[in-house]
Amino acid sequence: MCRDCGCSNNADIRFDGKQLFQPVTTPPEITLTRSHQAQPKATLSAAQSHAAVHGDTSTELLKLEVDLLAKNNDQAAINRRQLSAAGILSLNMLSSPGSGKTTLLERTIADLGQQAQIFVVEGDQETERDAARIRQAGATAVQVNTGSGCHLEADMLAKAIALLQPSRDAILFIENVGNLVCPALFDLGEGQRVVMLSVTEGDDKPVKYPTMFNRADLVIINKVDLLPYVDFDLQRCVREAQTLNPKAAIIALSASSGEGLQAWYDWLWQQKAALGAAC
Repeated sequence: MCRDCGCSNNADIRFDGKQLFQPVTTPPEITLTRSHQAQPKATLSAAQSHAAVHGDTSTELLKLEVDLLAKNNDQAAINRRQLSAAGILSLNMLSSPGSGKTTLLERTIADLGQQAQIFVVEGDQETERDAARIRQAGATAVQVNTGSGCHLEADMLAKAIALLQPSRDAILFIENVGNLVCPALFDLGEGQRVVMLSVTEGDDKPVKYPTMFNRADLVIINKVDLLPYVDFDLQRCVREAQTLNPKAAIIALSASSGEGLQAWYDWLWQQKAALGAAC
């Protein structure tokens, strides 16, 4: 359950090494009732699904009396309106740990930093290491440490944006906590969702984590420079991702070698132009 794994608005938000929002020591209580009749098959709400993916294997159906996502979704809608009104292209970057999100952002900041104002929200359970890397690359960053929490939430993003104060028409990257499960369920108010996997993780990630890939606007397959050394069927991965989500764009690249980066940059500029036209 959310209070067991630490999923709550229990974040430590730091800006330039200073703690600005302290974590709440006690997560909010969640009222649960148990159905005493076994439910062999049931359709779960989003909140109940969240409980299920956290490992609740009980044969009893837990009915959540509080919509865990309602407050988050309300704040996400506010975030989205504010970001859109300011012409800010906001991207929720999602992946498992070690796929190369931070490396891609470092390269993007170095290559595009003269053409666009770039701001970054870094999400991790602990440390400011990624935020330090982003600042070294040349962008302003806020670090959000979620403690035992496994994803960012809309309220955390709202606080981070208030600290960052991104300029109009900027690009805002939100590097979520490395996790292919829980972050898929939490709308932050972002404009686009970018889901990344690397060739070192295996080509079956889209079919194993369909909720995450179903909601992607772009799927990035990273570390293609390592294809000769790993057992990864690129065509199979692309095919299964497209079957799962025909609307998502797919880009294969290497953030380290630079291969395929131009396609990523072209996609970013296309999203930026579309946002400008909508505004």
